[in-house]
Amino acid sequence: MEPVDATVVYYGRVNHPTGELRHLKGPVMGHFATHDMWINRDMVTLFELGMLRAGKRSISHWYHAGHAFANPTRSNYDGADAKLAWKRTLAFLREELGPT
Repeated sequence: MEPVDATVVYYGRVNHPTGELRHLKGPVMGHFATHDMWINRDMVTLFELGMLRAGKRSISHWYHAGHAFANPTRSNYDGADAKLAWKRTLAFLREELGPT
């Protein structure tokens, strides 16, 4: 698999060993929900520490929402948080990849 210049994670499992994170080429932005029963602050904090140890940049955003808050087909959908996450995602990708 080819390395990518930037990665965005929406409420995904980020429990990867530091050794795996060293292979990342670009920074990672994550969008996480405070009421997510699968992805919690401890997991994300360990990910952030692993990224730091691997010499990689990560940015985490937290939303007062549940898992899958940006998926309009799910009951946890939160339009305001989804819109904010998307705005942040686009700004991050423009910053890292340049204009399209």
